[in-house]
Amino acid sequence: MQITEIEAIPVTVPLAPIEDGGIAPYRTNHGELHEMDRILVRVETDEDFVGWGEVRAFLSPAATVAVIEKGVAPLVVGQSPFEIERLRRQVFIEYTNANMFFAPVETACWDIVGKALGRPVYELLGGWTATHQANMQHREHIEQQDDDRQVEFAYALGIFSPEESREYAQRALEEGYSVLKTKAGRDWRTDVERIRAMHEETDGQLEFRIDPNQGWTSQDAVRVGGMLEDDGIYLQYMEQPIRVDNHGGLAALRSRTKQPIAANEDTYIPHNMREMIDANSVDVGVIDITPSGGISGVRQLANIAEDGGLSLAHHCAFDLGIRTAAILHTVYSIPAINLPSDTAYFGWEDDIIQNPFTIEDGRMQVPNAPGLGVTIDWDAIDRYRQ
Repeated sequence: MQITEIEAIPVTVPLAPIEDGGIAPYRTNHGELHEMDRILVRVETDEDFVGWGEVRAFLSPAATVAVIEKGVAPLVVGQSPFEIERLRRQVFIEYTNANMFFAPVETACWDIVGKALGRPVYELLGGWTATHQANMQHREHIEQQDDDRQVEFAYALGIFSPEESREYAQRALEEGYSVLKTKAGRDWRTDVERIRAMHEETDGQLEFRIDPNQGWTSQDAVRVGGMLEDDGIYLQYMEQPIRVDNHGGLAALRSRTKQPIAANEDTYIPHNMREMIDANSVDVGVIDITPSGGISGVRQLANIAEDGGLSLAHHCAFDLGIRTAAILHTVYSIPAINLPSDTAYFGWEDDIIQNPFTIEDGRMQVPNAPGLGVTIDWDAIDRYRQ
């Protein structure tokens, strides 16, 4: 089997208003979102198997499409989608990290291989993992849970006032989530007040992650951690509180606060996972299929993190159904990913797959059909195509 064509399709899909159960406006310290540009990647083969991947737009949708179709495609067309590891290692674009542009092609290859073999991707990756069997003592119970094939997620929330944040934290709790991740970084004092308000509103029943996207100084982060500690609030983690590629700064911060420290953007840089472990700078890695170069890259990072004793969660990048499916298969199959992964899937007004995923009690079902297990809705693509 050979890859014959790669097509990148840009779409812009609106986010549902938060008052209607959605997520918009999604505010970070970088801006505000009401819609998202996504690139859907279709990979065809000479045996009529078609695979799909998905990635966010970088710089612009047109630029992302051009790199995938004109840069990545010539490097893999004519080769076998079964040879994923070889494809991943041979994709090279001088002066840039090509991983993010190859990732949707890599995911599509997994989709093709699963369809050709008649097996879901999670089985190709090794099946249901020991992480999901924790605290289970009877084989019958294990088999029952295996049939459920569920993955737990953390509820994603943008920056709102403390009083508004109270309301949305209560909503997350009522909808069955155990963890809420909130953006931060515009003002560290308000960030503290928001966590206090949400903790109080939910009577301590929710865990919190706080993500300033590198928006704090080390001093800000120490003060946030200390003030929350004084209130008896212990975060699941602070995510990338200070700038990337400052492992000594992260290590110093980790020694000054009881709050666990997580790296996200730092995990996008090759070799940083190993260096952060060596520097004792983080407790958690928040990894992502896209900058890792696909599912294979995430698995490689997860092995490094597991050997180094780090916990892992998977990042959310406002994923439509294709990438959400890829994340589900990946998280379900890699034991090192042992914390709920982030999701904003509930925030879309629509999706580009038939039978969109549902979230119940903060969990989504892993598809069991061959490949990624999703069917594309061409009418939806036509509605949102740029």
